[in-house]
Amino acid sequence: MGFQENGNKYKRMDGGGNEEEDLTLSNNQEQGVVDNGDQRANKFVFACAIFASLNSVLLGYDVGVMSGAIIFIQEDLKISEVQVEILVGILSIISLLGSLAGGKTSDVLGRKWTIALAAIVFQSGAAIMTVSPSFAMLMTGRLLAGVGIGFGVMIAPIYIAEISPSVARGSLTSFPEISVNFGILLGYISNYAFSGLPVHINWRIMIGVGILPSVLIGFALFVIPESPRWLVVQGRIDEARLVLLKLNDSEREVEERLAEIQVAADHANVDNSEAKAVWREIVSPSPPVKRMLIAGCGIQCFQQMTGIDATVYYSPTVFKNAGIKGNTELLAATVAVGFTKTVFILIAIFLIDRVGRKPLLYISTIGMTVCLLCLSLSLTFMGSGNLGIGLAIISVCGNVAFFSVGIGPICWVLSSEIFPLRLRAQASALGAVGSRVSSGVVAMSFLSVSRAITVGGTFFVFALIAALSIVFVHTSVPETKGKSLEEIEMIFQDDGEWQGVGGGEVELGGGEVELGDIERLVQKQ
Repeated sequence: MGFQENGNKYKRMDGGGNEEEDLTLSNNQEQGVVDNGDQRANKFVFACAIFASLNSVLLGYDVGVMSGAIIFIQEDLKISEVQVEILVGILSIISLLGSLAGGKTSDVLGRKWTIALAAIVFQSGAAIMTVSPSFAMLMTGRLLAGVGIGFGVMIAPIYIAEISPSVARGSLTSFPEISVNFGILLGYISNYAFSGLPVHINWRIMIGVGILPSVLIGFALFVIPESPRWLVVQGRIDEARLVLLKLNDSEREVEERLAEIQVAADHANVDNSEAKAVWREIVSPSPPVKRMLIAGCGIQCFQQMTGIDATVYYSPTVFKNAGIKGNTELLAATVAVGFTKTVFILIAIFLIDRVGRKPLLYISTIGMTVCLLCLSLSLTFMGSGNLGIGLAIISVCGNVAFFSVGIGPICWVLSSEIFPLRLRAQASALGAVGSRVSSGVVAMSFLSVSRAITVGGTFFVFALIAALSIVFVHTSVPETKGKSLEEIEMIFQDDGEWQGVGGGEVELGGGEVELGDIERLVQKQ
C-alpha cells in the first residue's frame, strides 16, 4: 500500500477505492486546538499581569488621594507647610527601604509572596493613617505604607517580565504603571466625592477607601502562579514546567523555554559558586553591567526628576497659583489631570510593543519639555485670568499625557528586562531606589523651592531636566522591542553593538530567542 501526495491531500493507491485521507482537515483541527490553547494561555498571562499590578493601584491611589486630602489634613491637624512636605515626600524616601529589601526578599520568598507581603505592609500603614489623631501617628502609618510601596514597585514589573512572552512583554510589563495611573484617577475622584464632608472626617474616608483593594489582592494569590524563572533558580524544575504549561499550551515550546531558562540560571549559579556576590558585581560592575545600570537606573531617576510627582501631588497648588479659587474647583481640575493620565497610559499599552520603546521615549521627553516650559511661562507671565488658567490646565494635562505615553511605563519595562537573571532582582530594586529617592526629593522640596523661585521658576527647572532626558535617551537607552530577556543581555555585551542599538533596532531574531539560541548562533558563525 502506498500514498501519493496531491497538494494537501493524500490518496490511497492500493486500488481499494478512491477514499481520500484529508489530512488538511486534521491539520486544521490540530492547529485550531493549538490556537485555542494559545488564546487560553494568553488570557491567563493577561490575568496574572493584572493581578500582579494591584499593588500599583494602591500606590497610585495614595498619590492621588494625598494631593487633596492634605488640604484637609492641614486644616484638621493644624500642621505646617514643612510638615506637609515631609508627610507627602517621606513615603517616597522610606520606600527605598522596601525596594532595597525587596530584591533579596523576592529571591528568598519568591515573586508571588513578595507581592503579598507588599500588600500587607501597605494596608497596615493605610489603616493607621485612617485613624490617626495626630501628626506623629499619621507619620507612623505613612512610613509603613512607604515600605510596602517599596516592595510593590520593584516586584510587579519583575514578576510580569518573567511570565510574559517576549512579543507582549512590553505591553504587559507596563500594567503596573497603568495601574498607578488608574489609582491616581480613583484618588482624585475620591477627593472630589468626599470633599463636602466635615473636615475631621473627609480625609480619613479618602485614605480609608484605599484599603478595599486588599480583598482583590488576597483573591489574586489563589490565581497567580510563582515565576517559572524563580522556580528554576530554586531547582524546582517540575513546578516550573507546570507553570509554563499554564502560560503556554505548546509542550514543545514549554520545553524549549524551560531549557533556555535553565541555561541562564546555570550561568547565575556558576557565578554564585565562584563567590561573586551580586551586590559586589553591581558596586564594581563590568562594562556591560555598567551600561545596564546606567540605562536602567538613569531612566528611573529621569522619570521622577522631571517633576511628575510635583504635578500630581501638588496639582491643587499649581492650579491655585494659576488663579483657580475654591477647594471644590481645584479638586475638580485635578480629576481632569487624572483622567488624561489614565487615558494616555492605555494608549501606551497598545504602542509600546508596536512602535518600540525608544521612539515613544523621544515623543515623551520632547513633549514633556515643551509642556513644562509652557506651564512655567503661563504661571510666570499670564497672571490669573481665564487665558492663563486655561493654558496652565492644558500644559499640566499635556505634561502628564506625554509622561504616560512614554517614560512613565517604559522606565519600568526597561528596568525589568535589561538586567541578566542573576542581577535582575537586586538591580531592579536599585533602580526603584533611584526612582523613589528622586520622587521624595521633588515632593519634599517643591513647596520650599516654589516659595524661593516661584512655582513658574520651579517648572522651568523641570523643563531643563526634561531636555536633558532627551539627550540621555539618545545616548544611553537601547531598543529592546521584541527581544527575549536573555537576548537583551547580549546587546550590552558589546560596546559597539550597544551604541548601534541606541540609534535603531537590531534584530537577532523574531521570536523568543533565549541565551541558548544566541550561543548556538555564535558557534555557527
